[in-house]
Amino acid sequence: MSERHACRLVDQPRGTQRYQPTERSDEDELTKAIIALASEYGRYGYRRTTALLNQAGWHVGKDRVQRIWRREGLKVPAKQKPRRRLWLNDGSCIRLRPERPNHVWSYDFVEARTHDGRSLRLLTMIDEYTRQCLAIRVARRLNCGFRRRRTLFRREAEQYSGLKPNTVGA
Repeated sequence: MSERHACRLVDQPRGTQRYQPTERSDEDELTKAIIALASEYGRYGYRRTTALLNQAGWHVGKDRVQRIWRREGLKVPAKQKPRRRLWLNDGSCIRLRPERPNHVWSYDFVEARTHDGRSLRLLTMIDEYTRQCLAIRVARRLNCGFRRRRTLFRREAEQYSGLKPNTVGA
């Protein structure tokens, strides 16, 4: 089968069959420089790396750097949200700090899966100071209203522990 006929069958231009990629002599050194910059500046992408390379004396365009970047499997890690703090460094409170047992109670929803893949929802109430679990409600679905659920659960925890908290928070 001729080249012309084969290219016509796969709907591909004949020029792509004759293309010979050219390997530049400085490709290995450039790749090492890109990897070094990517490991040193982890949050920089290929465009910023291109600017750093040009400042260092390399005369390269962003397309070439992007091609090497992809070939080497380099990626910029996703930004992580900053963790919320319970209190600021100046001592002012965002949330109430527990000072003694039964001062602050917290509740949280936890989801687990059984061996057959079905989900279980757990509503847990803990004492923030002692980290003691005061009550756990387990169900496939916890579908009553949020305020009603919180009130009922608080009453259950009070009955179970025989104590009352000063503050209940999420």
